[in-house]
Amino acid sequence: MTIQHIDVAYTAVATAENGRDGRVSTDDGALDVVVNPPKAMGGSGAGTNPEQLFAAGYSACFQGALGVVARQEKADITGSTVTASVSIGRTEAGGFGLEVAISASIPNVDTTTAQALVEKAHQVCPYSNATRGNIKVELSAG
Repeated sequence: MTIQHIDVAYTAVATAENGRDGRVSTDDGALDVVVNPPKAMGGSGAGTNPEQLFAAGYSACFQGALGVVARQEKADITGSTVTASVSIGRTEAGGFGLEVAISASIPNVDTTTAQALVEKAHQVCPYSNATRGNIKVELSAG
């Protein structure tokens, strides 16, 4: 799905130095972190990495989408959490690719309702819309 036009409400700007082994910062100074490859990929693991940053952004965005859906459905998601697990590995074509697992804990609703809310949030979340059809995203709720 290609988005032809959006009514832009905000633009985030970040700059990286030295790629996966350097620094990433935002133009407003709110984020300024050292990035290093994880130990599992032969790096020092001394800083964060792009996969952790993506997981943090995706989980926060998905939690926001879950809130939108819950208000529409009049569901109580008080105390809910969303965890995004982002995996990186080699693709069949020889490059690298990502996979994501989204897990939501929604204690105030039954499992069927929780799963339905997560499925609806997946249709609303900008990260989900950006990745749909490009990477594997698994959803679970409880």
